[in-house]
Amino acid sequence: MTTNEQQFDAVQGVDLQALTARVEAGFAQTLAELKELVAIPGIAWDSFDAAQLDRSAEAVAELVRDSGMDDVRILRVDTPAGVPGGPAIVAHRAAAPGKPTVLLYAHHDVQPPGDEALWNTKPFEATELDGRLYGRGAADDKAGIMVHIAALRVVLDAVDDFGVGVTFFLEGEEEAGSPSFRNFLEEHRESLKADVIVVADSSNWKVGVPALTTSLRGLVGGVVQVRVLAHAVHSGMFGGPVLDAPTLAARLISTFHDARGNVAIAGLLSHDSAIVDYSEADFRADSSVLSSVRLAGEGRIADRLWNKPALSVIGMDIPSVDISSNTLIPATRFKVSVRLAPGQDPELAATALKAHIEAQDLFGAEVTFEADEAGNAFSTDTAAPAAQACLWALGEAWGVPAVETGLGGSIPFIADLLEVFPTAQILVTGVEDPDSRAHSANESLHLGDFQKAILAEALLLARLHAKGL
Repeated sequence: MTTNEQQFDAVQGVDLQALTARVEAGFAQTLAELKELVAIPGIAWDSFDAAQLDRSAEAVAELVRDSGMDDVRILRVDTPAGVPGGPAIVAHRAAAPGKPTVLLYAHHDVQPPGDEALWNTKPFEATELDGRLYGRGAADDKAGIMVHIAALRVVLDAVDDFGVGVTFFLEGEEEAGSPSFRNFLEEHRESLKADVIVVADSSNWKVGVPALTTSLRGLVGGVVQVRVLAHAVHSGMFGGPVLDAPTLAARLISTFHDARGNVAIAGLLSHDSAIVDYSEADFRADSSVLSSVRLAGEGRIADRLWNKPALSVIGMDIPSVDISSNTLIPATRFKVSVRLAPGQDPELAATALKAHIEAQDLFGAEVTFEADEAGNAFSTDTAAPAAQACLWALGEAWGVPAVETGLGGSIPFIADLLEVFPTAQILVTGVEDPDSRAHSANESLHLGDFQKAILAEALLLARLHAKGL
């Protein structure tokens, strides 16, 4: 059944047409507000202007107030190192007796724009082109914030005596690794506790097909340093008997995968359990991999993305070509990021990675590894009432069944949510699609799917009001 076939869903207790009409009527305002948020370069990294992050928080707080929330605060909690965390917006609307409470999470901080020469539009000037909105944060994750705000407006307008409790938790440091997140949960546990937590920071299957993210890989990251000399020396006078640090680092990096491209770190878990098919043609189109490049690993592509480990070198300290000289480089560092299969203990994975690095023969070079981030994997019980309600809402909003999908990426703070709120049902939704290019140049949001995401969340809230859990 779709919204065009029946006005009122008697089973779910939801007036589909009324909600759809209100989403459509308010969409122009929602889009205008999203554009204003995109214009604020709120980046939670120390090397960027913190005043812009505060400006972003204030703008979001004002939108939350306008959505019908009275108790709206901007809060900070220190990290474990004693450094003030990013500004988070917390707002609460109490539940009526017998009604559940829903926590709506998203984040207002964004990634740095990177090389602006790679952008086709200005990164902090929201631009509509061919049905998409371009700009940093347009998809990740200011659209998630606007989905929450717009959906609440809709149900407050369309549902008589709407009784579901609603809490907003709109973080301001997610792209910087959420360093104060666990402390924030502990300090504000009572005001954040909820029966259902909706994390609007993921992706749909493709344009026109929604998804509920039912699994996320875990994460381990760290920095490797390779040193061979006390100081730099002339490559002509001393080259030959000594291999430079980048060359030895390359030899080490080459041991991380086997000849087929599978991760070759002993002790990392791997599964073959994906229930949907992701064709090679679709993956190539979505990822932009060159046609000449063979895909790495073995097994179904969906399993390689969601249920097997993946290892990438994401940064390296080495002189650029433009400033290179005929010098043996004495030391180099590189950052390695490992995505972990569901069920993998991050601490054991870090131990396995360290053991692998230390076991390699690198001509006696001094090699160190320091883990600097870790996060658990996540999986959803799709038979739980909230998940069933969400799958229904997504299917109604898009007019096609939602896909239960994994995600190759990680959202480490979800493990903290589960530990602090063990009885809450967590739903990972989102507005991105395979061409959203979050974190990259030309990040964008599909506007048609953005509108459907608002409707889906409004349907979910209305369903929880009508039927509970």
